[in-house]
Amino acid sequence: MLRMEIALFLVLAFVACMYFGADKERTPLHRTFAVLLVTALVHLLLDGVTVWTVHHLDVVPRLLNDAVHRLFLGSMVLVIYLFYQYIAILVEEETGKPRRLDGPAKVFLAAAELGNFLLPISYTVTAEGNYSSGPYMLVPYCGVAFYLLLCAGLLAVNRRQIDTKRKCAIGSALLIEVTVCALQGLHHTWLISGMGITLMTLSFYLTLENPDILRAELTEQKMSMLYLKSQVNPHFLYNTLDTIRIQAQLNGDKKVADLLMRLVDFFRLSVKVDRPMVTLDDEMELLEAYMELMCCRYPELRCEYDINPELGGVLVPNFILQPIVENSLLHGLKNRGYRGEVRICARRDGEDRLEISVRDTGSGFAEGRKAVVDEVLRSYAKQPPKLSGNSIGILNVQKRIKLLCGREYGLSYTENETGGVTAHILLPLREETI
Repeated sequence: MLRMEIALFLVLAFVACMYFGADKERTPLHRTFAVLLVTALVHLLLDGVTVWTVHHLDVVPRLLNDAVHRLFLGSMVLVIYLFYQYIAILVEEETGKPRRLDGPAKVFLAAAELGNFLLPISYTVTAEGNYSSGPYMLVPYCGVAFYLLLCAGLLAVNRRQIDTKRKCAIGSALLIEVTVCALQGLHHTWLISGMGITLMTLSFYLTLENPDILRAELTEQKMSMLYLKSQVNPHFLYNTLDTIRIQAQLNGDKKVADLLMRLVDFFRLSVKVDRPMVTLDDEMELLEAYMELMCCRYPELRCEYDINPELGGVLVPNFILQPIVENSLLHGLKNRGYRGEVRICARRDGEDRLEISVRDTGSGFAEGRKAVVDEVLRSYAKQPPKLSGNSIGILNVQKRIKLLCGREYGLSYTENETGGVTAHILLPLREETI
């Protein structure tokens, strides 16, 4: 039996080496999984120790045996609690609903750990093997049952809003743990609780936390961005060149040279995809080139900037502002003959977040359109990258922000009281390092 615990520990240790050795964003979900992985390793180590001590009751001091068994079962309850936390955070990110059960979950954890160290412990010796018993065994049984019920409840209530891959991972993990717990309850001498925890951890790692999968998603997004940038709207190109031709007739060569320079700047900057993250200054340079051309094409279009110079070195995902501003023009100001204003602001949101807003004075959302846009942004993970059709810009921007910065960041929209809409881009406040 001890050999199984050693094998499980080595498997999970290998997973931990792979996980901690890979580059990844430090989101609350990933941090929780990291703590879960370390706690599971400690639990498996204690599992192996208790398997040996419980079968050597005649040589191991009773006090030592009691201590390692209490630590073992206390770590089991903590691991299952962390599984609940991981699933609760995942559901919150998928649905946007706050975690209302965290308080009761923490109170139960404190009560369970207290009971684990205070309730009497005893040992049962049989021909098939020995195992710990007594009132303190109520702690793991009740703890596992309580947290599994919480997880099952979260899955059942939010099943329609959770991505299929995540839903299958959660369901499989819960089924594995329930099966192992049932077998352990029927056969006390099997001592297979560590197997259930290892298999649950592996199911989350292989389906949700595997760095190779996350890298593949980032590659998919980069290829999508490359395609999008290579397919710049030809209407924009042709109409802009026509504007330049007209200006050449009216104003002379200097104006033509200026417009050509801005056009060259725009295409030069827009095809830079060697880095997924650029400084806000670089992103604004691209946007200013684009808007200068659009304002020349539409004389009654105005653009204002309110950017704190101190934020110029903050890193942002490449090519996120131009698609959002273009969306404001095409779906807001176009209906008003491109008469109006676009205002781009960047400010700190607390100590560690940056908010960029794009506010327009356009016609606003058509009836029912905001709900559609909100659903596209909320269920971004369920949709493949769009290369054509409506919401192409905002969906791909949302996907890249989520993958590059973390699921707690992203794009959202609000309607302005005076008309038009405002796009809100929430990003982490990270400075470029030399």
